[in-house]
Amino acid sequence: MAWIDSLFKRMVELNASDLHMTSGKKPMLRLDGDMMPMEECPILAPDQMRQVLNEICPEASRRQFESESDTDFAYEIPGLARFRSNFFVDHRGPGAVFRVIPEKILTVEDLGLPPAVLDFCRLSKGLVVVTGPTGSGKSTTLAAMVDWINKNRSDHIITIEDPIEFVHQDHKCLINQREVGGHTQSFKRALRAALREDPDIVLVGEMRDLETIEIAIETAETGHLVFGTLHTTTAASTVDRVIDQFPADRQAQIRTMLSTSLKGVVAQTLCKKKGGGRVAALEVLVVNSAVSSLIREGKTHQIVSSMQMGGKVGMRLLNDSLLELVKQGQVTPEEAHLRAVDKDGLSQRLREIGMGLAGSTVGGAEAPLSGIAPSPSAAGAVPTPDASFIPGQQADQPAAPLPQDGANPHYEADPFEQFKAKKGRR
Repeated sequence: MAWIDSLFKRMVELNASDLHMTSGKKPMLRLDGDMMPMEECPILAPDQMRQVLNEICPEASRRQFESESDTDFAYEIPGLARFRSNFFVDHRGPGAVFRVIPEKILTVEDLGLPPAVLDFCRLSKGLVVVTGPTGSGKSTTLAAMVDWINKNRSDHIITIEDPIEFVHQDHKCLINQREVGGHTQSFKRALRAALREDPDIVLVGEMRDLETIEIAIETAETGHLVFGTLHTTTAASTVDRVIDQFPADRQAQIRTMLSTSLKGVVAQTLCKKKGGGRVAALEVLVVNSAVSSLIREGKTHQIVSSMQMGGKVGMRLLNDSLLELVKQGQVTPEEAHLRAVDKDGLSQRLREIGMGLAGSTVGGAEAPLSGIAPSPSAAGAVPTPDASFIPGQQADQPAAPLPQDGANPHYEADPFEQFKAKKGRR
């Protein structure tokens, strides 16, 4: 077992979304959106950090990390979870961030996706874009949508990801999952090749450049259903972002193509739930004839007005979703206000229902990163037992020597060994 596997197991136990490893600092978890130190873990020196990371790094990714100082790959612990991994180098030394990808794919029912989003899964052609900031749950939403299609349609699905996150088993569909770097050179190359692979549905993990976006639109125009992601915050800004990727002399043509191929946009953000956990607030744009005309005529600034009047076809603004979560008692008004894009509009609507803000930062401020000793019994808190160690290293002593070349690179000590022993004595 790799030394870091114990951290991954603890991460899953606490339902953390991310594990941050930084040279010279204790590992940190993102719990319900907040960064919290793992007090029971040791501080790793840069040379120790490099060895811990190399222990789980595939050879191709290791070579890329050594030559380019960053790399991405997926690491799996069977029976536990997969982890999207990014290695990097900063001023302290090597580091990494790991995002947990549960083995179980959440369904559309688990996520409570609105009917309009499910309708996108029933389309036979067109482009559907799922957007949101990094860490907003786009991959989880897309995985749920693909899972629904897999169980309810008989199609050929091709996914292009970097790296492969959720692994889908074939049900009624045939699913081919390709990883950028391992199975193809780039998104655009794999997307162009997909047209010769008889797909019904293509999922593009990230539409990160002009050529990829252009091919995705062309693929949607030629009778395929394409799902893609972008890092935008609202549905209207997603349309502008796609158009603005192209040179000015081509934007009129792209507006025309997008007006016929774009079928919907789902923009989402994660909010902290009362009592722990997180829930997604969704903004949904359904491209009907009115929205299509606005895109074609370059009047995207009027899309918000169309969405306000499009509730009957499933459209909703982010503020609508945030207000609904507040009324349901799932999130506080302060948390909803923190996540809103149109903060003034949400504040007014909260006052109208008698739920004004208690303070502009209440419920949204990050927990301090130091000076905290969470109680082991507190819900969601990271335990703070006596410091564990790497062989030969106490928390207040110099870093331990690393194994010699050719020695077993696995550390013998479990980083949670003392925590487990202490817990067993209680």
